[in-house]
Amino acid sequence: MDNRAVSFKAEFGIIDTIGVAVIWILLTIVTLGLALAVFPYYFNKDVLNKTKVLDANGHVIGRLNCRFSLVSSVGHVIIWILLIIFTLGIAAFFYAYRVLRVVMNETEIEYFS
Repeated sequence: MDNRAVSFKAEFGIIDTIGVAVIWILLTIVTLGLALAVFPYYFNKDVLNKTKVLDANGHVIGRLNCRFSLVSSVGHVIIWILLIIFTLGIAAFFYAYRVLRVVMNETEIEYFS
């Protein structure tokens, strides 16, 4: 692999968005809102996993693979839920950025042969 720049192309379409939204609405109802604490992790994971890596000519040379699992980050979720409660919601503004950091750190580029 040479050192030329690569770019990303996310292929997370409207149908994907609607499907994910329906599933998470149902999960939110069933869990009485608790699913909303982990929704940002899985939404970001879904988008990352549907992202392709392109070379300088626009050819697909790989894809992103986010290996995030709730088990590996349960402590992160609990800490942030407590912070959001204790700060009366103010910490939620920072939570979205921290979630993105967690899922990005669990993401690798898988190059095609």
